[in-house]
Amino acid sequence: MRTVQGPTDHVVVVGAGLAGLATALHLLGAGRRVTVVERDPGPGGRAGRLDRGGYRFDTGPTVLTMPDLVDEAFAAVDAKTAEHLELLPLHPAYRARFADGSSLDVHTGAAAMEAEIERFAGAREAVGYRRLRAWLEKLYRVQMRSFIDANFDSPLHLLGPDLARLAALGGFGRLDARVGRFLHDERLRRVFTFQSLYAGVAPARALAAYAVIAYMDTVAGVYFPAGGMHALPRGMAAAAGQAGAQLRYGERVVELERRCARITAVVTDRERIPCDAVVLTPDLPLTYSLLGRRPRRPVALRHSPSAVILHLGTDRTWPGLAHHTISFGGAWKETFRELTRTGRLMSDPSLLITRPTASDHGLAPDGRHIHYVLAPCPNTDTGPGADRWEDIAPHYRLRLLEELERRGLTGLSGSIEEEAMVTPADWAAQGHAAGTPFATAHTLAQTGPFRPRNLVRGTENAVLAGCGTTPGVGVPTVLVSGKLAAARITGTPRRPSTRTRRPAKDPAR
Repeated sequence: MRTVQGPTDHVVVVGAGLAGLATALHLLGAGRRVTVVERDPGPGGRAGRLDRGGYRFDTGPTVLTMPDLVDEAFAAVDAKTAEHLELLPLHPAYRARFADGSSLDVHTGAAAMEAEIERFAGAREAVGYRRLRAWLEKLYRVQMRSFIDANFDSPLHLLGPDLARLAALGGFGRLDARVGRFLHDERLRRVFTFQSLYAGVAPARALAAYAVIAYMDTVAGVYFPAGGMHALPRGMAAAAGQAGAQLRYGERVVELERRCARITAVVTDRERIPCDAVVLTPDLPLTYSLLGRRPRRPVALRHSPSAVILHLGTDRTWPGLAHHTISFGGAWKETFRELTRTGRLMSDPSLLITRPTASDHGLAPDGRHIHYVLAPCPNTDTGPGADRWEDIAPHYRLRLLEELERRGLTGLSGSIEEEAMVTPADWAAQGHAAGTPFATAHTLAQTGPFRPRNLVRGTENAVLAGCGTTPGVGVPTVLVSGKLAAARITGTPRRPSTRTRRPAKDPAR
């Protein structure tokens, strides 16, 4: 593994999001002096928070899986997760609701999920689920140790026994077809393949290897931090500060001073900070702009679809909603064509509805509730440009509210006390390429060693972290990206991350 050469005593980390904070913790654990510079008034990055009228809205990811990676980040500085964060296991992990009126609770426990599938779709599908779960566990073990928790210097580093094992498991086939070998009910197949949307590829085109995301959701378990998802970066920042990191908020990086191929200082709008190495976590366009160079690629980067988010503070809720509810539209293949090909807003949307007050009533005023609605939409390269969303947004908001009421959330529009809407134009204004928070898509040409690397040619002591680089999009992989970035500086051998917490017992089962 290539590492930064020369002195690395003082490292400046640009960005106090999950990637930057994970990097900082691993660097501190390896004995480096660390300064974290963040443009916002506090930590969080994408995992931010909006306080409005007594409602505390998480503005970034709402789903937390693989808490062992959180444990690992805290353990780097000899801290325990429980000292900074309370993680609540969710039962069910999700509730799936379908256009035909049926619903399915997605359980982490094997016996509970098997029984739920038998109730939902019959004994044959329950047997297929058992086989699918065993396949997902094997797939995860192979991928985590060699393809996710790994720094690549060359595609040749893929070669090895685990590549053969991944091929034998069918990892290079298509996701939908591979899951279809285990499950015949189309509704169930959606539950175990929809995750590829956030990797930017339709299930029919995604590599079967991306079923590892379904493993994280449906086997390893889904958790929620008390106080909201923003409690995670707050806890990580607190641990980093206690371990000696200097955390500088409200400072924007404007320049990287160079001497030949080395970065010698990070210049903010307030001060100049000399450094021996730098870790950059902003989106790739800003990172490459600061570096003054962009790696040459034979084909331009392709970005994932974006999302419209409705943050709703309401005076009521609806009993059919779990903490996380996936409301599937009747269309499926057409949805992915619209999102990734034709650039149209979903004609029959599939939506993620998160109700964090189901697990933490303190996030809203007494008797009130938060509903977070995520509607995937085309990014600004494929669909409407950022300049068109000012006109589109009001109409699309009404359309989404009408659709949610039609799907059983009767009276939703009249129950709203506080709200905020986020569109691709807002993501673009935050510096996200193509107006998407999901970064570059996980196509074959943008996966593993073919993804933008965390070392940039022509710069000796700069490393990248975050969802745009290795290993990719999502809270677990972003935490891993911080660990991998730190290893590029310290050379510390990575510790295996193939073990997960034993899922908490579902009291309802």
